[in-house]
Amino acid sequence: MTGDDDADDATAGTPVERAKAALAALSADGDASDSTSPPEPTEPANPVVAVAPGRVNLVGGHTDYNDGLCLPMAVDRHVAVAARPRDDDRLRVRAADFDETAELAPDDDPDGWAAYVAAVARVLREDGPVGGADLAIASDVPTGAGLSSSAALELAVGRVLLAVSGRDLPTADLALACWRAEREGVGVECGILDQFSAALCEADSALFLDCRTREFESVPVGDDVGVLVIDTGVSHELTESGYNDRVRECAAALDRLRECADRDLDSLRDVDRDLLDAHADALEPVHRRRVRHVVTENERVRRARDALAAGDLDRVGDAMLAAHESLRDDYEVSCPELDAAVELAAETPGVYGARMTGGGFGGSAVALVDADALDRAARTIRDAVPERVGPDANVFACRPSGGVRLVDEE
Repeated sequence: MTGDDDADDATAGTPVERAKAALAALSADGDASDSTSPPEPTEPANPVVAVAPGRVNLVGGHTDYNDGLCLPMAVDRHVAVAARPRDDDRLRVRAADFDETAELAPDDDPDGWAAYVAAVARVLREDGPVGGADLAIASDVPTGAGLSSSAALELAVGRVLLAVSGRDLPTADLALACWRAEREGVGVECGILDQFSAALCEADSALFLDCRTREFESVPVGDDVGVLVIDTGVSHELTESGYNDRVRECAAALDRLRECADRDLDSLRDVDRDLLDAHADALEPVHRRRVRHVVTENERVRRARDALAAGDLDRVGDAMLAAHESLRDDYEVSCPELDAAVELAAETPGVYGARMTGGGFGGSAVALVDADALDRAARTIRDAVPERVGPDANVFACRPSGGVRLVDEE
């Protein structure tokens, strides 16, 4: 899909069309749990359909769960979920891309992709009724590529479940519910970056997000900017990677700084360079590196936000490159393929800057590119990627997209 969702929704093969087709097939199959009751031969009502975007993060890696600052943008790759209500409390879910179907009772706790669906429904039920539904999911957000396909899935599922249940929530509240679902239901100790990006980003803009106050503002990127994603082909699974280890390392460093500084520190957001320098020797070396990344990354986000607002794309690119170095050296969440992707992008004419995006340990790099050079840069990088990054790497251009929305049916 592209940033012009309304135009692309009608195109066969898009996530919306594939989700609708999968839902129609699911309805025609009837309930697997009740094979003696064939489906009614009546024409079903039009489905409710929601789309939610993937995202890249220009600057602000691993700052969100430290109450820090981020500068993400949603991209025109989407998860689509089509839904029809049922007359019971079960969710019957078809994942078109995996050719799998799951049936979920309210208390079920499944594994894999169905865990996200069940967790969202469970959190939403805490504040109001969520009826049963048939759901079908289709996506063009690469899985495991660091573009937060999980948050896109959560937001799209949450939006359609509310709609078929006759409920609504402010978009920020829905994002918070989906954040809780990922933390409590799936076990990733994430911050709010991914869910807020999938919910609140606007087309042609980045999102400046304060994860402590949850205040945000859109920062237009302009028509002179293109975005390239270099998917390394190295898949990551945050529940099995070092992501939660980094969360615990930051918490341990914060406890030590509270002790040696004798100050009330709510999070690493309260730590500045002076405080870190004054007590650096009291920290274990690994904890010192983790804190240094968070402190300097928050500074980079502010600089990048101001530079983007001023149209100074060279400064934005410099912040991205510095962010990657910090994520590689101080936070240690990169990998050789990500480093190679960033190096390749940085040396390509027309590229302002690049960095890994997402939680790390695999996934993708994002490059900010002069729009006039976008096609040429994409060809150059695509030609070199198999040798420099790996045979499974992929390169694609995208545009900043809007957040989760219902697709209007004519």
